[in-house]
Amino acid sequence: MNLGLLFLKSISTGVITSEEMNWLTSNQPHFTRVEEATALKLGRLLDRGLIQIGCRIGHN
Repeated sequence: MNLGLLFLKSISTGVITSEEMNWLTSNQPHFTRVEEATALKLGRLLDRGLIQIGCRIGHN
């Protein structure tokens, strides 16, 4: 999985799956500074309710 693609998919659909959240948290220690900033942005969007944890119908 790629954090940049995950970020774009999440902001375009408004959804992040629990599997993606698990991947995000388990790979966090290996992120570059840019990836850390991206993960923080995702967290802020979740906190504000702009992205929801759920499922996407027909996602690939």
